[in-house]
Amino acid sequence: MISACFTFLLLLSGISSDDLTAEKLLKQMFDRYQGKWYENLTFVQTTESYRNDSLIKKATWYEAILFPDKFRIDFGDPSIGDAVIYRNDSLYDFRKGQLKTRKAEKNDLTFLLGGLYFYPFKDVLEQLKAFHYDLSKIHEDRWKGRAVYIIGANNNSEKLNQLWIDKERMILVRLLKFDDGRKEDAIFENHIQVGGGWTETMVSFYMDGKLLQKEYYHNCQANGILNPAVFEPSQFGKIHWFK
Repeated sequence: MISACFTFLLLLSGISSDDLTAEKLLKQMFDRYQGKWYENLTFVQTTESYRNDSLIKKATWYEAILFPDKFRIDFGDPSIGDAVIYRNDSLYDFRKGQLKTRKAEKNDLTFLLGGLYFYPFKDVLEQLKAFHYDLSKIHEDRWKGRAVYIIGANNNSEKLNQLWIDKERMILVRLLKFDDGRKEDAIFENHIQVGGGWTETMVSFYMDGKLLQKEYYHNCQANGILNPAVFEPSQFGKIHWFK
């Protein structure tokens, strides 16, 4: 039996329990944030690396996002020149200021954590399918004391790619991927409101149940002055957002 609280949440979201589909839920999210989500975000990240669930390394990273599809991470002091740039459908890997690798790779988290609000909705659906989320499947649960929708699976026993969406705020709080026969688990927590949207400030990544990395975001700045040249591989080493 559906609780009165859950029924109230469904009424707030505009989706009835009998009419719930992944596409309708995604359209609700899209309509809530499209045109309101922040266009860029910068932050300083404390990164903890783990092996066998034990902390082995701590570092400071500098990160910048320009939606819908540009993302840069500088590993340590930006003057060292160790960084990656995701731009459109490509990844550029720099070491000590030199481009070492360029390959085709689309960053799914940039898309899922804000980029999707900058595309036509039909393109959003197609991209989610390309990321192997089955939009014919959806169910409801609770996660860390809050009600969630789960896109991509009909129950918790299915080993399928899943997006866990907070019902009240309509934001991603967990991601499960089972591609390549492995279980990837990303947990997004401690959200704050910024620039018409939200950003997580703590993220945990697990592989096959083992903790790999924890991230803590500091000095989150949305819709600031961010030169697009920061994401131009040809301009690497000449310009940076962090002063």
